Amino acid sequence: MGRGSQQTVPGEPDSGKAKGVYTWEEVQSHNSRNDQWLVIDRKVYNITQWAKRHPGGFRVIGHYAGEDATEAFTAFHPDSKFVQKFLKPLLLGELAATEPSQDQDKNAAIVQDFKTLRAQVEKQGLFQGQPLFFFLHLGHIVLLEALGWMLVSMCGTGWIPTLLCSVILATAQAQAGWLQHDFGHLSVFKKSTWNHAVHKFVIGHLKGASANWWNHRHFQHHAKPNIFTKDPDINTLDTFVLGQTIPVEYGIKKIKHMPYNHQHQYFFLLGPPLLIPVFYNFNIMHTMITRRYWLDLAWAMTYYLRYFYYYAPLYGVFGSLSCCYSFCRFLESHWFVWVTQMNHIPMDIDHEKHKDWLFSRLQLQSTCNIEQSFFNDWFSGHLNFQIEHHLFPTMPRHNYHLVAPQVRALCEKHGIPYQEKTLWRGLADIVTSLKTSGDLWLDAYLHK
Repeated sequence: MGRGSQQTVPGEPDSGKAKGVYTWEEVQSHNSRNDQWLVIDRKVYNITQWAKRHPGGFRVIGHYAGEDATEAFTAFHPDSKFVQKFLKPLLLGELAATEPSQDQDKNAAIVQDFKTLRAQVEKQGLFQGQPLFFFLHLGHIVLLEALGWMLVSMCGTGWIPTLLCSVILATAQAQAGWLQHDFGHLSVFKKSTWNHAVHKFVIGHLKGASANWWNHRHFQHHAKPNIFTKDPDINTLDTFVLGQTIPVEYGIKKIKHMPYNHQHQYFFLLGPPLLIPVFYNFNIMHTMITRRYWLDLAWAMTYYLRYFYYYAPLYGVFGSLSCCYSFCRFLESHWFVWVTQMNHIPMDIDHEKHKDWLFSRLQLQSTCNIEQSFFNDWFSGHLNFQIEHHLFPTMPRHNYHLVAPQVRALCEKHGIPYQEKTLWRGLADIVTSLKTSGDLWLDAYLHK
């Protein structure tokens, strides 16, 4: 234990009044599932029991066990003063005066400059959302859904009206996906409770999905993007091997669940077509039921009731499920996969390296931007500004273009690559990177 500290029971917060003084070595030793400490602003906290009640899920906070979580804490909590009341009972003590504020190999100058940038951005009001922007976005989603239904109700249920209706509904679903993402990141209203409430409506009633499922999955991605075993978005269930490290490891171990040297080809059959219609649909329903997210399930059911209320009289239950719904999900899945993966799959994917928030696989090395245009902004839900979104996850998307020049300037100051591509280059790089990873696997499999 640290100097001046009381003996505590592993896994329990320090209940004594006296607080300890700790070294980084001591903090880093508490990084198991049943014994988790972390540091925020040089304060040492025991989060072992709290992790089970953490609103974002136990995994996202557990990923920082034994580490400095200051930057992640600041990024994810727009109202840090409110959260402090939950942290106070978990306080064990603080870092010794001789200990640096950053752990591992983090660059103190970069950390401080990024902290200064964030303060400037807050002063500029770039974390203040414009609810009108988001409700106009909601309005265009509702209009698209109404247009789709009117098309088949007035023009009949032939193949052409059905195809056009599916395209329109897929567009509405993709845009609703970007909108729920806004509310899920607490970037619309000042009060988190309002964001959470509207998030359940948008993701549940408009998309038939679960807010809790999304929160627990997506925040892990933001906490440790492209970190193997910690980012669920790169957990491909051994269907693909990503990056440059994992393919070689699989090859050396002679792991061959799939012909990975052809993954850039079968990606077109297994990735975009099946992610949402098969994997996500099953995983969301399974999660809501097994984890008893009954409120989320109720909201999701309103989506299906509304859908069948409008389309079953036109197509019948089976027809509406197979024609419009399934094909709509099929199209939406392509849209979602290509847009979300062009920023990540071509980037560094590796094991945990414990770098600082700005210059690390946490953010800059794991993300890239796509050029700004009106179409790119709309098509990607402003996730073409993926770098800014990952650095400031609670910032409203309509302000990304304002903070981007400041982020770029900071990167130039410290010699950090700031990658920006055309839309077509970003899409093509997905396939190119899959082929490169597959070739690395094959070489290791045959020769190492």
